[in-house]
Amino acid sequence: MALNDKTNLTAIKWAHAVNSLHELEEALESDIQMIEADIVLGKLNNTGVDLPIMAHPPAKSSDLSLMEFLLRILEHNEDNDDDDAKGVKLDFKSIEVFEGSLDIMSQLIPLMTQPVWLNADIISGPVNETDSIPVDPARFFAGAANFETVVLSIGWTTDWGANYSEGAYTDEAIDEMVTAIKNHNVTSKPYPITFPVRAGIAANSLDQLHNLVTAVNETNKSSITIWSSANDFVNVEKLRNLIYSLGFDRVYLDVPQALAAQLNLGRVVTEKEAPAIGLPTLLSLSVVSACLVLAGMWLSRVR
Repeated sequence: MALNDKTNLTAIKWAHAVNSLHELEEALESDIQMIEADIVLGKLNNTGVDLPIMAHPPAKSSDLSLMEFLLRILEHNEDNDDDDAKGVKLDFKSIEVFEGSLDIMSQLIPLMTQPVWLNADIISGPVNETDSIPVDPARFFAGAANFETVVLSIGWTTDWGANYSEGAYTDEAIDEMVTAIKNHNVTSKPYPITFPVRAGIAANSLDQLHNLVTAVNETNKSSITIWSSANDFVNVEKLRNLIYSLGFDRVYLDVPQALAAQLNLGRVVTEKEAPAIGLPTLLSLSVVSACLVLAGMWLSRVR
């Protein structure tokens, strides 16, 4: 799962918003490879003092703390071979919970043998997004500097949904991200960096995201991670073009199954997913596989 592997990163399987004991147990028993979860300051089972817990705002209570979350994944990975081991993406919703989690992470991240991503939205995003407060980049990068082996996953706050179709990661948004990285000496360490981008907005931002990856890749291995909410509008053809143009070794794909099926990138479809995807998609997989080979040949010529 390393960012510099010449591999199909879009094929990596994700479990999203694993914010409870039940969801964590299901993820650990499944064939997914990366577990994404949200961290806020709140109460464990609605009692006691505030501490880092696994929950998405506005929730402030959970049956799963960050400490137990990491310990269970660590135990699972120690008991299983690499084929069944799980990587982790920790999505911090505020600078306060990130800094409040540093002691826990300092104890456990050095023991983790699989990828650990530290994720935060550090810049106000496109489409006039003003509801979310970005995580302070200076304090986030200062805390992340305690960890030599993590992947930095840094993005923009976003506003999007079913009724949106216009909007992009602008040149100004890209410049602000590049400036933040350079001004806080992130390029002085060999961190792999991935940029989480919302699918509907990313689909309209091919040139800008190419420029971002190119600029950062001069010093740090870089990629994008495409994500989407279930009801987001997404121009599928534009998004597919973005993925092919960047290359399958530069794009992680953490989207709902329905969107993944529409993208038709050649991922194997399970029997459980087949009824929801439909017969035409299943019949087209062999055609897609052939297209992937041709696309790979084309990409190798233009790089």
